[in-house]
This record gives sequence, C-alpha cells and structure tokens, in this order.
Amino acid sequence: MVAYYDRVFLVGSGMHYPGPPIDNEAMDGYIAPLNRTSGRIKRRILAENGILTRHYALNPDGSTACNSWQLAAAAVRDCLDNASVPLTDISLLCTGSSGGDTILPGFANMLQGELGAPPLETLSSQGVCAAGVTALQYAAEAIERGRHRLALVAAAELPSRLFKRSRFAPRGFDSDFNAHFLRWMLSDGAGAWLLADAARADGLSLRLRWSHCRSFSGDFPVCMQLGYPEAPGRSYLDYPSAAEAEADGALALRQDIRLLPNLFDVGIHEYVRLIHDGQFDPAAIDHFLCHYSSEKFAPLVEKLMSDAGLSIPRERWYSNLTWRGNTGAASIFAMLTEFLRSDRAKPGQQILCFVPESGRFTVAFMLFEVVTPQSGWQPVRPRGALDRVEPEIALEPVDPPHAPEAADPQLAELLRRLAGVWHDYRSRVWRSEPVRRILAGRFSCTDYQRWMACWIPQVREGSRWMRCAIANMGSRHHALVALIGTHAAEEQFDFDVLFQDYRLAGGPVEQIDQLRRNPGGEALNAYLHRVADSPDPVGLLGAIYLIEGTGQRIVPLLLPRLKRQLDGLPAKAFRFLDYHGANDEHHLARWLEAVKLTLEADPTAAEAIVGVARRTAELYLMQWEDMLG
Repeated sequence: MVAYYDRVFLVGSGMHYPGPPIDNEAMDGYIAPLNRTSGRIKRRILAENGILTRHYALNPDGSTACNSWQLAAAAVRDCLDNASVPLTDISLLCTGSSGGDTILPGFANMLQGELGAPPLETLSSQGVCAAGVTALQYAAEAIERGRHRLALVAAAELPSRLFKRSRFAPRGFDSDFNAHFLRWMLSDGAGAWLLADAARADGLSLRLRWSHCRSFSGDFPVCMQLGYPEAPGRSYLDYPSAAEAEADGALALRQDIRLLPNLFDVGIHEYVRLIHDGQFDPAAIDHFLCHYSSEKFAPLVEKLMSDAGLSIPRERWYSNLTWRGNTGAASIFAMLTEFLRSDRAKPGQQILCFVPESGRFTVAFMLFEVVTPQSGWQPVRPRGALDRVEPEIALEPVDPPHAPEAADPQLAELLRRLAGVWHDYRSRVWRSEPVRRILAGRFSCTDYQRWMACWIPQVREGSRWMRCAIANMGSRHHALVALIGTHAAEEQFDFDVLFQDYRLAGGPVEQIDQLRRNPGGEALNAYLHRVADSPDPVGLLGAIYLIEGTGQRIVPLLLPRLKRQLDGLPAKAFRFLDYHGANDEHHLARWLEAVKLTLEADPTAAEAIVGVARRTAELYLMQWEDMLG
C-alpha cells in the first residue's frame, strides 16, 4: 500500500491562479446569490470556511477567461521556469483533475496539445482531490524504475463555470443546500511539479520518501458527485437529452455535508496506522501541509490527532486556503509550491502532505525530505521562452510521403525506416515557431517575407548540388543520372518564382543575390554539397525525400491558413507554394522510381539513403527554427 522511493526528487514546482484575488463581497460579480435564501447560505458557509479571497477563470460577464488546460499549461511553464528545464526534456506527463473541458480525450493529452509538447508518455488520473496524488505515484514509479528521468505532474481545476448564476438560476435550487454548498467553497487554479531521478545541483530539492493512497469507496456512500440528480442512481447519460439532465439537476455539483466528518475520521485512522507501521514519527515532521476544504475542519483534524496522542504542533502547519481558496486536486500542488517559495524549508527537514478526498472517501499522504544540492542531475536552461500554444486547430493526418505497406517488397523495409524519420521530423516541424504562429493565426506578412527570404537561397542551391551529384555518379547509376537531371532542370528556375512572390509580398531586398541563408539553411546547404561531392552520392535521395515530402505533405495543410491570415496579399504572392503543393506528388513519384533503380544497382544503398535523410531532417529543422530570426 505504501510506495517507497530511493531516487525520486521534486526539483521544480509551479502554480497558476487566474485573474486577481476575489474577496467575499466581489464574489457576487461572478457567482451571485439567487435570492435571500442562497444569500444566507453564502454568509453561513463563508463564515465557517475562513476563505477570504479566491480566483476565478471567469470574466465578470460570466464568460470563461481561460480553459482548464490553459490553467495547467501556465502552471507547467512556471514549474519548468523554476527548474530551468526545457519542455523538450520531459518524457512523461501525468495529470490529475476532476475533469477538463472535454469528457475525452484525457486531460494529459489535451494539456500536451496545449503546451505543444513533443511526443511523450501520458497518464490522465480522473477523480477529485486525490487525483493529483495518484498521478504523482505513477510518475514516481516510472522514475524509480528507470523508465524516465524527468516527469511532469500537473493538476488543475476550473469548477467556477458550474456555479455562475446563469447555470444555477433556471434550476430552482433555492433550498437545495447540497447543491449550493460548493458554490462558496471551490475556486480555480493549477499546480505542477517536476520529478527527476537525482537532486538538482543549484538549489534545494525535495526527496520523495514514500507515498500512500487508499480508497474507502466500498465503505461509504457517495459524498461529492457530478452526474447524478439529487438522489444518485440515474446518470446524466440516461436522460433523453442533455437539456433534461440539466433541468433535473443531474449536472449540479453536490456534496452531502452530513458525511464529511467521516472523511476526517477515516483519514486520521490511516494517519495513525502509518505511524504505528513505522512510516514516520510525528515529532520529526517539520512541516505539515494538510488539504482541508474549510478552516472549520482544521480544529477537527487537530483534535483527532490529539485524541490519538500523535499530534503535530499547529505552528508547523501550513495552508494557503484563506487567500487561495480550495482548488481540489490542484490544491496540494500549488500549496507546496507557495510554501517552498516562502523559504521556510531547510535542509534535512521533513514535510508531510495529507490530502483527503470527499468524492467517495480516499486519503493520500506523501513524505518529502528537504535535501541540499547534489551532483548528478543538471538543470538545462531552455533555448527560448515556453510560449503558450494557442488552442489547437484540427488538422488532417500528415502521413509519410510514401506508405510502406503499399510498396513493393523490395522497397518496404527502406520506406518503413524513412517513415520513422519522417514522423519525428513532422512532429518537430509542427512545434516549430513558424508553424505554431500559423496554427495560432498569428503569422504576419513580415513573417512570410522572412520565411521566403530564407527559402530563396536554399532553393537556388538545390539544382546546383543535384548537378554536382550527377557529375559524381558512377556508370552503374546511369539510369538514375537521367532522373536527377530532369529534376534539377525543374528546380533551376523555381527560385525566380519564389523571389517574385517575395517581392509581391512586400519583401524589401531588391536583388536576389543579396539574400542570405539563415544558420540552419547554411548548415543544410553545406552538408548537401559535401554529400553531392562524394563518389556515388545516392544517399541524397534521402534528402530529396524530406524536402519534397515537406512540399507535398506539410505545405498544403499550412497554405489555406496562410492565405486567410495574409488576405491582404495578392494571390500571386503564393504561386511557389501553390505549385509545390500540387506538383511535389509527381516529384515524389519520380523519387520512388529513382530509389528502385538505385536499389537494383546497389542493394546496400538503403543505409546511405536513411542516414542522409536523418541528418537532413535535423538540419532542415534548424532552418525552420531560425526562419523568423
């Protein structure tokens, strides 16, 4: 039941609370009482829970200011900045939440998309307050077993949308205390932790000694739920329509407060059992972070500990409930982050975290030890800012230029290997700054000019390295020479068309010879010329695969968005991209014929083709990243 760890360290933490702090009077501008009865409920609950300010991801008019993934993404960026680690170093993303903006896909996958994160392993833990701890346990186990070195764990909640007057008033829940209760208890926020397999070298880390999470759902009825009407039994999915489920209260978040004292009773019994099993000594705990939903419950927890003779002195407790509110699964993540930034943690100290969940009663504990800087894991400063990716735009699949399963047996293995290179390249192109701007609708005319200014000298060199390659081909590749010659002839004047597009788009450079390749383009050009200048440079077919594949597979998906965003430019300013989107398919058909001829002449040429494709992908990606300066 208790999970022990030897090499799991918390090396970064972050949090995000949307908007300004909202005090108890200002709440009415967001989730106003419905009438005198609900006003009395509000005053009673706020007097007991002790919350003075909280945050809402709502605008005063009730509209949503940001969604739950954006909350989580902001906390993740804060965490990575705190750790000085780039997003690209993360290989595992785990999330915990009571639910995001969609029923599916999972929260972790939606957060990965929001971040524009590279391919990685994900896990979405759905629950209530302890969902973040179960996500943490998965990440910690993965690091402990050596499957990952760096893992992000994030939790976010955005319940305020359920409580605004426009959703509540039509239901007529004037006297439904269980439905009203959480309106004045919950608020919005997110937190994130970065776990590593070694302590950081430039600051304090927290070593995770153990974690423990136990559900008692078989012992108690549902206490907090969303999806049933007032009497559980009929799911919101069982109604003829969503409107009828809403009208009957099946989509109201409720808590049976009569059951809540049992949660803390169960939690303290588990606390005592852990002590008796030798997991920790309460006298040795320097800081106790307890996620309780109301200040009313703090004395209850303290009394239960005292009755067991196993108290942690109150001066060692830490909570940010009064000024941050209750943010569910995100609470413990943001609470620990805020605690660490208070500079109270000292080397050698122990921090015990306690998270009771009222959904159907789950309790979770984590024990951390503050450790000094260590050699081993070194934080790496990100190359650039972790800018937020705008909400995703649906895109068609970007398949490799040639499907291996449709190829002749002779080519299938080579195409499978090239497809692997393509998928990694395509994924990274999709996260490059030019493409992110296009997908987010932020690509400007100046960006387009810079893009073409980088491309023109590269395209100009294309026919040159192809002709150099022809000159270095041996007699056994005479058939290949003719095909490459045809292709080089077509490429010869493409750069003139591209330069005309550049000028029509307002490009300021008047002479084509004045344009220079960016650093990535310079490196790519030098590499291709070096390969072309070697004997029998058949590996260049791998470069053509990537370059022409970009024109056939990626450019056609971006072009309609480019035209919409740059609708002030004349249609002729896109002739080069229009042409390549339509004709690179024919070029790739010619490429496939060239590969067949090459393998017939030299079956070992596949290694060279794949090798050049892989290196071309790396250098082409450098050009994408450097494109906008």
